[in-house]
Amino acid sequence: MSRDKASTMDTDLQKVFGNPVPELYEAAAGHDASPELARALELRSFLALTEEQVARVRADMDPERDMGELSADKLRFDAQWLEAALEARDGYRAALGELLRTMPPPAKQTRPARTAQLRATATLPPSAAPAPQRAGAARARRP
Repeated sequence: MSRDKASTMDTDLQKVFGNPVPELYEAAAGHDASPELARALELRSFLALTEEQVARVRADMDPERDMGELSADKLRFDAQWLEAALEARDGYRAALGELLRTMPPPAKQTRPARTAQLRATATLPPSAAPAPQRAGAARARRP
């Protein structure tokens, strides 16, 4: 599972939220977890997964691999897979970095108070003037 794998942003998460990543996951499971923490850990999980994919492709592309295992098609596929994994990793790193940069300081992070949403209902009087006879009707075609 990606929550058990390290990611390159774990230190940043720990700095912002003040706890190691495993403790952050425990806190996120609670009822009073902030939406920012939940979103940050979701992005972190995706980041850890894509970084694991990058490492797997790099291992497959090992230059010390037996020459008899190499094929142009396999290398082409590995290059495409690596490109996709790197693009995803860069996107998740950017999104998580932006979230961490724009969050309020930890002391100011509070859950918004839930308020009841009131509805106003009113009955409108019937219109004094009748609607034009052709209002909303499609135009008739001329011959």
